[in-house]
Amino acid sequence: DFLCISLVNGFTQLRYNLGDKTVILQTLQKVHANGHTWHSLKAGRVGNEGYLDLDGINITQKASPGMNTLDAHTDFFVGGVSSLNLVNSMAIENEPTGFTGCIREIVINNRELKLTATDPKGGANVGDCDGTVCGYAVCKNSGTCQVENSGFFCSCPQEWTGTTCEQSIYCSQNMCGSQALCIPQPSTFSYTCVCALGWSGKYCDSKIKFYIAKFVGNSYIKYTDPYYGKRDLQYSRISVNFTTNQTEGLIVWMGKSEDEDNDFLAIGIANGTLKVVINLGERISVPLMHSKYFTCCDKRWHFVTVVQNQTCIKVYLDEELILFEDIDPQRKYTALNYGGICYFGGFEIGRKVNVVTTGLFQKEFIGKIKDVVLFQDSKKIQLMKAEGYNVYDGNSE
Repeated sequence: DFLCISLVNGFTQLRYNLGDKTVILQTLQKVHANGHTWHSLKAGRVGNEGYLDLDGINITQKASPGMNTLDAHTDFFVGGVSSLNLVNSMAIENEPTGFTGCIREIVINNRELKLTATDPKGGANVGDCDGTVCGYAVCKNSGTCQVENSGFFCSCPQEWTGTTCEQSIYCSQNMCGSQALCIPQPSTFSYTCVCALGWSGKYCDSKIKFYIAKFVGNSYIKYTDPYYGKRDLQYSRISVNFTTNQTEGLIVWMGKSEDEDNDFLAIGIANGTLKVVINLGERISVPLMHSKYFTCCDKRWHFVTVVQNQTCIKVYLDEELILFEDIDPQRKYTALNYGGICYFGGFEIGRKVNVVTTGLFQKEFIGKIKDVVLFQDSKKIQLMKAEGYNVYDGNSE
């Protein structure tokens, strides 16, 4: 399998092979080879349907029956490769040759790569592109960069300040405690403090303890399972108590959620009813819905347990077995490789639930969670000892 973007006779080409056939897309227009015109290129695939967009002009290859997962287990190369024999003969039209030119702002699956001297795993014969300390995106938030003596100077828009325009003026005099994030509120010329786990108050300066976690909508807990390396991932299990008065919300996401290929097991509320979604591989998300009776809006505590025995899934609600399904009788994937990560209530600040879950769940959780048990552990996990923000003591209103 491969996915390759290249220049061929002045045109941009995308080629990929998911295991059965090579798909080739080529732009309609040539790139300007004058050495001072920047081009914006977007390329990729959804399943086996590919797209290639150069400066806003899109070419799309409609999906045909066939394989739809890219199994590429090499490093990710930009501008060239460490050894030319790594390049599949079908991945490029002519003999492979390294790229000469400038590249900036590479975003893979919504994550920007840092094109610095230290962040990549390796490389050779790469230099600075514009030859100044300004370079690309030194000044944040639409600031403009000027070379000054041996350094640089950022001119910032009126709402931003700092050496690189990284700080909102509304947060420049903030009183948030050290265990807090300052979130600017431009509409009120003010700010709010978002408290780390174990802190509360307007300025996050009051220490708290909790055994019941209260989520208010822009809250999350990220728990790292210390026993992940010893787990038998073909037989996973999670149970949780929750209460809510909302009809939508993500309660638990077991999985790394870094990109779309990560396995996961998710529990939440959708349309007022319990929804469990499982992906054991190839992004085949199997949603299991229970609509016998509503489980939201009643403010009662509900106890949910999800048991995965290879591809057989059991869901218990208030100790009653409500769902029992074999999600893949072929047994192609049988393990939940969740990376030892569990999210509760939502994801990191700035990451929207409907985006990260690709619409499987619509909103962050508003309500309370307690008594979380992983696998057959004898102890509940200590939510207080995880990472997170904006979570309060569910015992005190």
